[in-house]
Amino acid sequence: MAEAGEKTRRSRKRKAAKDAPRRLSLRRRVLRWAGRIVGGIAAFYALLILLFSFVPPPINLYQIGEAWRLGGIEKDWVGWDEIAPVMGRAAVAAEDANFCNHWGFDMIAIRAAIEEGGNRGASTISQQVTKNVFLWQGRSWLRKALEATLTPAVELVWTKRRVLEVYLNVAEFDEGVFGVQAAARHYFGVDAKDLSAVQAARLAAVLPDPKGRDAAKPSDFVRKRTRAILAGAETIKADGRSACFDR
Repeated sequence: MAEAGEKTRRSRKRKAAKDAPRRLSLRRRVLRWAGRIVGGIAAFYALLILLFSFVPPPINLYQIGEAWRLGGIEKDWVGWDEIAPVMGRAAVAAEDANFCNHWGFDMIAIRAAIEEGGNRGASTISQQVTKNVFLWQGRSWLRKALEATLTPAVELVWTKRRVLEVYLNVAEFDEGVFGVQAAARHYFGVDAKDLSAVQAARLAAVLPDPKGRDAAKPSDFVRKRTRAILAGAETIKADGRSACFDR
């Protein structure tokens, strides 16, 4: 019996020794393919970031979903020189006053948000552009991780002016109304280049809740926010915090 048991143990050892290279080979193949997939995704996003540094993004996932839900959307891309300077300053004053001073993440705002126990006010314009152009809506950890990875890459390749230009062209200003040109026509019947300081501040005031706020018929809250944005826009112009994009 002891001899038979010893033979069984030897047989198992030989079988395990034969199977070990197979398991190792399978593990290597899995890791190799996983590396290829990750590398392919990285290359895909790198190509898009480079391409959209000078080509207007045609559409994003959220716009596709809204176009399907609403039966169509309003959007009309305009270049930086076709947007009133006051609009850029109003958007930055409203959404990301330190836009020119950070590399994609406003650490001061993030620390303040953590201390308050939430993430309100922590998302920069650069992060919003990354999410809107390259990713999808939602609060999943995967999207947040991709946003955290892609935002510095966008900041590295794009100029600050390009980031703001894209932001103003993809932001939603009313249900199904995307971009500052479509919003200016929709609310005020003018082109983006002809927006007044008050009109620009009104548009910025509907962010980030375009479905719940109206720039043409502002609530008391929107009026109050508009006044704050007007003051903020003048402040960042005076102290140089709009220097990276202003003209």
